Amino acid sequence: MASALAVRLRKLKEPSIIPGFGITLGFTLAYLAIVVIIPLSGLFFKAATVSFGEFWQTVTSARVVHAYQISFGLSLLAAFINCFFGLIIAWILARYHFPFKKIVDAMVDLPFALPTAVAGIALTALYAPQGWIGQYLVPMGIKVAFSPLGILMALIFVGLPFVVRTVEPILQDAERELEEAALSLGATRWQTFWKVIFPSIVPALLTGFAMSFARGLGEYGSVIFIAGNIPKVSEIVPLIIVIKLEQYDYAGATAVACVMLVASFILLFIINWLQQWAGKDKAAT
Repeated sequence: MASALAVRLRKLKEPSIIPGFGITLGFTLAYLAIVVIIPLSGLFFKAATVSFGEFWQTVTSARVVHAYQISFGLSLLAAFINCFFGLIIAWILARYHFPFKKIVDAMVDLPFALPTAVAGIALTALYAPQGWIGQYLVPMGIKVAFSPLGILMALIFVGLPFVVRTVEPILQDAERELEEAALSLGATRWQTFWKVIFPSIVPALLTGFAMSFARGLGEYGSVIFIAGNIPKVSEIVPLIIVIKLEQYDYAGATAVACVMLVASFILLFIINWLQQWAGKDKAAT
C-alpha cells in the first residue's frame, strides 16, 4: 500500500505538458462547482423550503407517479431497443463498404444536429392519424401519435446515435486476428461473435445504453408534440415540471426535479459500476 502511494506521488511530481496537478485540480473543481454543483445544490435548497409532508404529497401524487412510470419505463425500453439496433447499425458501418455509406453515416448523427422540436413535429406528421404512416396504422388499431407508443418512438429517435457512436469505434479497432483464429479453430460465426467480439464491446454498449437512457429521461422538445400530453396517459416528468413552473409552483417543480435527479444518479451509478465490472472481467480473461 505504501509503495503504491509513493509511486502515485512520484507520478504527480513528474513534469507534464499542461500546468501542474494543483492548478489543474483547482480549475477542475472550480469549474464543476460553477457548472454542476452550485445549480444542483440550489435545486435541493429550493425543494427544502417546503415541509416533508408537502414534498411527499407532491412527488407521490397519482399524476406525477404515472409520469415517473412513463419517463423511466419508456426511457429504459428505448435504451434497450437502441442497444440492439444500434449494435447492428454500428456493425454495418464498421465492417462493410456499400454505396451511399457516407450518407447513411451522416443520417445517424442527424438527431444530434436536428432541433428536438423539429424532430417532434416530423414524427407527429408521420404517425398522426392522417399522417403518411399513421393513416395505415390507425385502421389496424395501432395508435402511435398521442400515445405512449409515440413517446417511445421519439425517445428511440433521439437516443440511437449515442449507442452507434460509442460502439462503432470499438468495432473498427477490434483485432481481426482473434476472430480469424477463432474461426480457424472451428468456432461458428455466432460463437466467434459471442465469445470474442461481444465481450470487447460490452463496456461501450453499456456506455451507449446509459447515454441513451439519460437523454430519454431529459427529453422534452420532441416528445411533447407527439405525446398528446394527456394526464395519466402520456405525460412525461419534464412536462410536469414545466406545468408546475407555469403555475408558479417553484417548490413543487424542484421537488419533482429532485426525485428525477436522485433516481437518475442511482441508475447511472449502477450502469457505471456494470461498466467497470465488464472492464475488469475482460482484463481478467
